[in-house]
Amino acid sequence: MSLTLAPDCLIPDMPRAFLARRLMLVVEYNGTGYAGSQRQAAEPSIQSCLEEALSRLTGSEVTISLAGRTDTGVHARGQVISFLTDSELPIRAFVHGLNHHLPADIAVISAKVVDNGFDPRRQALKREYEYLMLNRETRSPLWQNLAYHLPGTLDIELMNEAAALMVGEHDFASFATGLDNDSKSTVRHIYEARFRREGDIIAFRIVGSAFLPHQVRSTVGTLIRVGQGKISTAHFKSILDASQPGLAGPTVPACGLYLNKVLYNTNNEEEYENI
Repeated sequence: MSLTLAPDCLIPDMPRAFLARRLMLVVEYNGTGYAGSQRQAAEPSIQSCLEEALSRLTGSEVTISLAGRTDTGVHARGQVISFLTDSELPIRAFVHGLNHHLPADIAVISAKVVDNGFDPRRQALKREYEYLMLNRETRSPLWQNLAYHLPGTLDIELMNEAAALMVGEHDFASFATGLDNDSKSTVRHIYEARFRREGDIIAFRIVGSAFLPHQVRSTVGTLIRVGQGKISTAHFKSILDASQPGLAGPTVPACGLYLNKVLYNTNNEEEYENI
């Protein structure tokens, strides 16, 4: 005998909240006109622009999480953001459609669906930054706000000798600024730190587990002093070993700093869905 359910016994439609997808976007931006990546009360930020564009695209309020915080004027080639959405728009809409709503200095370059428990900041294994310097006597309008103009001779070989001392696990407190009494561990692991020259541009690439506030810019400023002959590699090592906040520096301008890439696991190094 077959069993017929009464209408009030029918299983209701699943709430849309249970149908939500978590998306991961890779975002590129010129940070010149923004007070950093995180939302600010009264200043423009990368986060607020992205959330506003996502709300326009999906028709509902969206809150994003970022892989890393970038300061005022810092750029990104590979900032990672993540958010939950119950929008049924195809993945390609979160690239082309979202870019339609974003200002010209922010763009989504790829998108993919990830596990709902994905946390772009806590699950990051490595972060790669690059700092660009225009090393010639005259300034360049074409590199304005995109590289730090630094005239004069620099000994790149000596700078790389000092930079190599940072590779491995160290307490980088000397290279941090703005630490408070509640700050957690200042120990970080650096996987790579090296300068290269391409014409008038000197680029410093550094890959680490994570970075302290202003650590990269303070590191570059200290290594410039090595390259200018103002301090020795031994002095640089003593600054590293001292682990005293604010001992290194000076901190170079934000305009030359780029968040290049965030890596999560070996499988995550594959190409995102570039559309």
